[in-house]
Amino acid sequence: MYKLLFSAVFRRLPAETAHRLGFGLIRLAAAVPGVSWLLRSWLAPRDPVLRVQAFGRDLPGPLGLAAGFDKDALGPDALGILGFAFIEVGTVTAQPQPGNPRPRMFRLPRDRALINRMGFNNQGAAAAAARLRSRRTRSLMVGANIGKTKAVPESRAASDYAASARLLGDVADYLVINVSSPNTPGLRNLQAGTHLRPLVTAVREALETTSTRPIPLLVKIAPDLADDDIDAIADLALELGLDGIIATNTTISREDLATGPADVDAAGAGGLSGAPLKQRALHVLRQLRARVGDRLVLVAVGGIETPDDAWERIQAGATLLQAYTGFVYGGSLWPRHIHHGLARRTREAGFTSIQQAVGTGGPTPGTPR
Repeated sequence: MYKLLFSAVFRRLPAETAHRLGFGLIRLAAAVPGVSWLLRSWLAPRDPVLRVQAFGRDLPGPLGLAAGFDKDALGPDALGILGFAFIEVGTVTAQPQPGNPRPRMFRLPRDRALINRMGFNNQGAAAAAARLRSRRTRSLMVGANIGKTKAVPESRAASDYAASARLLGDVADYLVINVSSPNTPGLRNLQAGTHLRPLVTAVREALETTSTRPIPLLVKIAPDLADDDIDAIADLALELGLDGIIATNTTISREDLATGPADVDAAGAGGLSGAPLKQRALHVLRQLRARVGDRLVLVAVGGIETPDDAWERIQAGATLLQAYTGFVYGGSLWPRHIHHGLARRTREAGFTSIQQAVGTGGPTPGTPR
């Protein structure tokens, strides 16, 4: 039914318009009395084998929705009724900004991929914080992803991220420092240790001075990093006491696409997500696991389409999973499909909990230190 709707309606609309329409329908359905309860009862992960402990929370499953879908915290709880175990809102910046000119999102259906150069379009951290504060329930884990305001120079990046952290620290269940989007000029430079160290320090100090509770802090990295740079970030994350790493953001690569070069060129610059990112994101995850072992929570995102993809990430060392493009192409029943498949694979492998399967997938690059 969703495939028919996608082909007949959403695919004929500009990608960003289709996204706004689809998200609006989800929020509308969740607002109808009884519908929210019915959908949650049908779609939520309930199999005890799927339960995961992460960031001091007991989650009903490992699969969450990645940042980018709900940039302004307009409806995290509405998205939660579709079967996601947690939601990440953002990317949010300290100052409101319109993002890049439209069109800025493009589909590559032959590759089951998206290209976006949104540019952190959002209403600002204060607006997102107000919406998160007004949530009726906190049963669903909702994280916030923060980025640099485009107008802020690199020399003031740390204070800009800290400003967002101060606003969101008491209303988000975890915070993610996004230094890996390719759509804000110079942002990926902040992944270098000389920049990342003071940035993480500033954010942590902001959280410690404004939050009434410990807030798990993560960093989200790019798939295009060299292995040595991945190791350097992993070492820094351990040194600074980060709680986890999200691997990975979108890629600037356009290699091995089924879409014709003319159509790819027409879409232009931006981050590529979806199936083509699968193997590179998996490599980065394995590289991180080899470096940090189980000392950090690793969150896998990038190219997850099937239960087999999700299971491979679990075995490669991911405690949690996130998706965006797989959900766009898979539809509203897709989270349920992934969780059901994971539960089956967990039992087939002889585990009583999916958490027991984390990192059991065999040899990985390097040697844990």
